Amino acid sequence: MNDTHTPVLSRSTCLICGTQNLAESPLCIECSAPMAIVHDVIAQEREPRIVSIVGESNVGKTVYLGFLLDMLSQRAGDFDAIPKGAYSVELQQNVISHLARRTFPPKTPMEAVEWHWAYYQVCRRGPSPKWVDLVMPDMAGESLAAELAGPNTFKVIRGLLRRSAGVMLLVDAGLAANGSPRGDFFALKILSYIDALQAKKSDEKVDTPAAVVLCKADYCPECFDDPRSFAKANLNRLWNFCESRFTNVSFFASSVVGSLAYAISPKEDFVTPIPLHAAPQGVLEPFEWMINQL
Repeated sequence: MNDTHTPVLSRSTCLICGTQNLAESPLCIECSAPMAIVHDVIAQEREPRIVSIVGESNVGKTVYLGFLLDMLSQRAGDFDAIPKGAYSVELQQNVISHLARRTFPPKTPMEAVEWHWAYYQVCRRGPSPKWVDLVMPDMAGESLAAELAGPNTFKVIRGLLRRSAGVMLLVDAGLAANGSPRGDFFALKILSYIDALQAKKSDEKVDTPAAVVLCKADYCPECFDDPRSFAKANLNRLWNFCESRFTNVSFFASSVVGSLAYAISPKEDFVTPIPLHAAPQGVLEPFEWMINQL
């Protein structure tokens, strides 16, 4: 008699979309989120919080998130931050390595399978430390724009924003100061998308905390003096929507690059910006505020 049995394959539930996957699957079959996060979450035996960092293409999401994670891992602001899994270190290593060579990291690909994800346990040291598990993906601005234009184009984005405990919305302060409405409109689209996901009634506001981060504020230093007034004057559509639909919004100014040079080539028609050195300012403050809201 043959005693061999057909093995029973174990299954895991995707943290983002809830799809059942084989435990051995590296990526979710439905939304392409990494299943390594699910396995690490199970080991911790507590529910993680998702903090989504969103913004249009070229606003600086990758650089901002990379520097934020690197500052946390160096215990900036008395934070303890522990990466869960080697994949959580890839993004900050990529960003810091490129800036050290005076180049910007390449644009995040549109394909979700190419995104960097970070799963960190974070707490602020003190007499009664409270650990918070955070999942922070680096999503492409073009992918986000495609999802805003056609919901469910990127199911991973829809799942992320539906499950987010907090949102950090990055807006290009330099463009806004020069009178461009592009960032204002894109930010308005993102928050209206989140508002629709929450399915709130017209008389109910969204209570998900939202940190509006005015990036590249070194182009307009007045941002640092009063980010709220800057946003009200230069991002009026965003400001009005926040007042109407969100209960918990705060505004911050941030910059990472200390100075830029510009290079041209006789064979090319475009100009390449070169970061001469990094001088992070206002990177940690939005995250500190977000942690206090969770």
